[in-house]
Amino acid sequence: MLTWSAVARARLPAEAGSVRRTRNVKKAMPEHSKPTPAFAVVHGETPAGHALRGAVVAIGNFDGVHRGHQAVIATARQRAAALQRPAAALTFEPHPRRFFRPQEPLFRLTDERNKLRLLASTGLDGAIVLRFDAALAALSADDFVERILLDRLAISGVTIGFDFHFGANRSGSPDFLAAAGARHGFPVDVVPRFEDNGRRISSGPIRAALGQGHVSDASEMLGFPWFVSGEVVHGDKRGRELGYPTANLQLDPTCGLRHGIYAVRINVGGRHYDGVASFGRRPMFDVGTVLLEVFLFDFSADLYGQTVDVAFIEWIRPEMKFDNIDDLVRRMDDDSGIARAALAKVPGAFPPLS
Repeated sequence: MLTWSAVARARLPAEAGSVRRTRNVKKAMPEHSKPTPAFAVVHGETPAGHALRGAVVAIGNFDGVHRGHQAVIATARQRAAALQRPAAALTFEPHPRRFFRPQEPLFRLTDERNKLRLLASTGLDGAIVLRFDAALAALSADDFVERILLDRLAISGVTIGFDFHFGANRSGSPDFLAAAGARHGFPVDVVPRFEDNGRRISSGPIRAALGQGHVSDASEMLGFPWFVSGEVVHGDKRGRELGYPTANLQLDPTCGLRHGIYAVRINVGGRHYDGVASFGRRPMFDVGTVLLEVFLFDFSADLYGQTVDVAFIEWIRPEMKFDNIDDLVRRMDDDSGIARAALAKVPGAFPPLS
């Protein structure tokens, strides 16, 4: 385990078929409503009487559920309210890029569980998760509209981003979908590129920011702090021997977060705790394993086997190898102080999770 000193704790406290292109409002971020028990999740082959049949659907991968995605979702909710229909996200698992390019690692901002938790916070009535496999990939754009949207889901309307394509060979474009809506009698809303002061908000730039350790920049694009979830696992007990245990999480090997030290906020059983974390190989004790190690301030309970959420609030420094343990302890004391100060500036910062 990474060595954080116990001294740190003591010292530092439209019309059917029309394309309605919505106005792109910079910095406009939809409010998150609290998740409700009514949020429905429908997987795979949906029965005829599922709870989201007839919904207005926002379609997309929604990796991260960032501010651009939130604009698409808000538009779908507006359309659904006008039609007095439920509003739902229609999304895909696994991520289509993993299907088409399995040899290329994909740093996902949210796994399926966390994506659904974030979608539940947006005010949607539910989410429909389609398995992205060879059969779905082979569907023509026409078949996707007729078999999936109309026959299986009986949608009342569709909202998509300006660059969304679907169907075999990406043959289904926003204009194609609008024409299909005109033929079949459902409205299509296309949300334009979402920008903040000229910067495009999309999953790619967020991944790039996290890869550089710029977690506050990623938070700006997401609309909330980026976070991970995982089960607390046993480590090598080195921190316990030195008097400052950490909670250890093994993240997906494709996680592209820069290795280093961060100020974090942790959700444990519905309660939030501040802390400092290391993500990386621990240069002082490198055994080849990449771990996220979290030191929670003012916390002493046993977390082994529990699943926790860790939100990354601020970058502190890169990993370093010190000459001796005393130097490492002194630096981690400093890191704890920096983390406490950074977290005190944003006391409520945490992703909207159910």
